[in-house]
Formats: sequence, structure tokens, C-alpha cells
Amino acid sequence: MTARGRLAAALAEAGEVRADEPMARHTTFGVGGPADLYVTVRGAEALARAARLAAGAGAGPFILGSGSNVVVADGGIRGCVIDNRARAERADGLRYRVESGASFAGFARRMCRAGAAGLAWAVGIPGTLGGAVVYNAGAYGGCLADVLTRVRLLDPAGGGEAGWRDAAELSLAYRGSAFTRGALAGLVALEAELALEAGDAAALLAEAGGYDRRRLAAQPRGRNAGSLFKNPPDAPAWKLIESVGLRGERRGDAAISERHANFFVNLGQARADDVRGLAEEAERRVFERHGVRLEREVGFVGAW
Repeated sequence: MTARGRLAAALAEAGEVRADEPMARHTTFGVGGPADLYVTVRGAEALARAARLAAGAGAGPFILGSGSNVVVADGGIRGCVIDNRARAERADGLRYRVESGASFAGFARRMCRAGAAGLAWAVGIPGTLGGAVVYNAGAYGGCLADVLTRVRLLDPAGGGEAGWRDAAELSLAYRGSAFTRGALAGLVALEAELALEAGDAAALLAEAGGYDRRRLAAQPRGRNAGSLFKNPPDAPAWKLIESVGLRGERRGDAAISERHANFFVNLGQARADDVRGLAEEAERRVFERHGVRLEREVGFVGAW
């Protein structure tokens, strides 16, 4: 049996395993070549087991949430991709412990219905709670750092849990954290604890509905990865991209949206290389015109 076969057999104890799985099936942008191994886990302990096995075999892992904030290379991802569907939660009053594969938007909407305040702004944010921790997800003046108290982390390469870390140790900032800046690179979020406040369910649902309407009015439908670039301090990214004549620009079936110039969309059979080419063109033109270096919010991952 090959090394990959042995790893696949071991991973089968943690979840469903597939070989050479096309990542285009699992990302909201709809692009990406095959992962060597792809395992779906449905609990935090299964996630921990799969991550340890992959790390021990030198095969990653790459943790995939909902696939909403990544563009996977046409060459795919070497090693093991773990599809994180760990979604259990428990509550102690208004303090919630939630596994990292839970839908962030879904959890936020349920909290509004339950009269738990603090996450109404998040009802339209795609992705998992684990991804929200890594990128300190935010919108409309709110962000996860406002309600996050601590995170349970795994060090898969070290073979054991890193344990609970207080939110203050994560260096949470605008669309970033110690994970994105490298200090906690390689650690896997298993669970997060959030502290909410008592609120009025009707008022919270009305607030969430207002955010829903604003998103629908401004953002394109269809296959995309969300806002591609972070907003620089002095001007929103969409305005800078529009100012250099790139609204509606296409490469193959990859395009910069006519509706919102910080959304890059797949019009049919886009290739990851075309998406990257458009991103690089936007970066080049904005820097040449304005002297501003756009910083990507979406991760470009895999074998480029």
C-alpha cells in the first residue's frame, strides 16, 4: 500500500475520505483542481484526529470551512483537505461554545431569533465560525472580536492540543489575526466561545433584515468569494478598482463584477489562473494610479 493509501485508510476512522476530489465542487467561487485526499469530519474530536494524522504524514492539513473565502489553484491542493462540518454547540446562559465548522451566518440568525444580541451584523456573512475566528469576520461596524471570549486550539504537528486561548491572545484586528500574520500558523480552531447579551428578538430580527436588504442591494449574486480585497484606510477597495477602469473587466469567465468592483465572479467556467490574473491587474493599476497596495482578503491557496 502506498503512503497515500495508508493515510486514507487511517483517515477513514475520522470521516468520509475521497481521493483526487475536485475543489471546484467545494468552493463558492467554483474553481480549483483536485485535493490529493479529502476527508469530511462531523465533530471537533474527529477534526482533531484527522488533523493529527495528516500532519504526522506530512500531508498538511488544509482546513476547509464553507469554501467561501478562498480561491483554489487549478493545480489543486497537495496533501489532505479536511472538510470541517463540526457543528455542535452548548449554552450556559448567554455564553455559547460552538464547534468551528458551524455556519457563522446561521448561528448569528438563530441567536437573533432567540433574543441573544451581538451578532445581528453577521447574518449575511458566509463561512464557518472557525474561518470567522481566523479572519476576525466583520461587517456594518461589528466584528467577531466584539463577542469572542476564547478559542480551543489544536497543534496538529505537535501531536496534542494547544488548549484554550483567550481572545486577547489572538491579536484580532481588521480582517486579520495572529493566524493570518503567522504567529499561530498551523494551529487548528476546534471550538469558540462567545458571550452575547440579552436582547429583544423582534428588534434583532428587524435589524438583521435591514442588513439583508443592504447586502442584496449592493452585492452580486452567483459564484464569488466575497470581497476580494480589504478596504484601505482612505478609500474603499471597490472605488479604487473602479477608478482605474476595471469594473466589468474579464479574463475568460472570470470577471470583476459590474455591480460591485470588489467582487470577482465566475461567469461559467472560470479558471483560478484567470481570477489571479485579474487580482494582480487590479493591484498593479491601483498602485500605479494611487500608490495604494491592495491587500487580499480572500486566500489564494494550493499548487499555483
